[in-house]
Amino acid sequence: MRIAVDPKYLIVFLITLVLVVGEARYGILGGYQRLATTLGVCVATELLLSWWLRGRVANVASAYITGISLALLIKPQANMLWPFALGAFLAIASKYVLTYHGRHLWNPSNFAIALLVLIASDSVAILSHQWGNDLGTNLVIWAFGLVIAWRARVLHVTLTYVACFVVFAVLRHFLVGGPLLAEIAPITGPMYQLFVFFMVTDPRTTVSTPRGRMIVVAIVALVETLIRLAGDYQLALLRPFYVSPPILALAMVGPLAMLWDLRRTALRA
Repeated sequence: MRIAVDPKYLIVFLITLVLVVGEARYGILGGYQRLATTLGVCVATELLLSWWLRGRVANVASAYITGISLALLIKPQANMLWPFALGAFLAIASKYVLTYHGRHLWNPSNFAIALLVLIASDSVAILSHQWGNDLGTNLVIWAFGLVIAWRARVLHVTLTYVACFVVFAVLRHFLVGGPLLAEIAPITGPMYQLFVFFMVTDPRTTVSTPRGRMIVVAIVALVETLIRLAGDYQLALLRPFYVSPPILALAMVGPLAMLWDLRRTALRA
């Protein structure tokens, strides 16, 4: 007899695996106070807003995933806890405030991180190379991640983004002249692992068709590449976006795609 497992709990397992492996090998958290702060604020905000605005107690699995993502990705310039608390509140609150037809438009973690790096770039940075490109660590994360993405039926999203990233990395190599491996290497890092397995695949903030999801992540990869190229050529207008091209590309493209998809579905209904 085959036991069906809710994909949400597979994602919970994967984000916990990333946390445990990263902390055990590299101390990636930078302190358990950060994890406690983000998880505590995420769960408390989820429970309070779901009860207050919807009259029911929400499942906190989503808040758990968001809390760990924020704890891993946010890297303040000093030993500060306020970015974690504020980011956690903004992430969960966005699910209840920034909605259309009952659906939130931004991935919660993506919204909070994008807002923090835009308004507080002097205080907040993003996880980048804290465990480098270690082969063993990456094999563990990617092996579990790909299997779980397949079980959760979002593997096409992950693979489309990765393929587009590699193609655009090759393009940047020829346009800018940087080493090819240096252009491709970021996709194996921890920030991109969280990005491709948790943000671009979030079922609540992706469009309704497999083909549509693939098109959207391809556009995200394209916008990310354009931001990187703007940085290569020092275009001052886009300077605020250089701090994290993939996060900010998704923050711009994802909600527009969701809004278009929800409006189209409503018109058909």
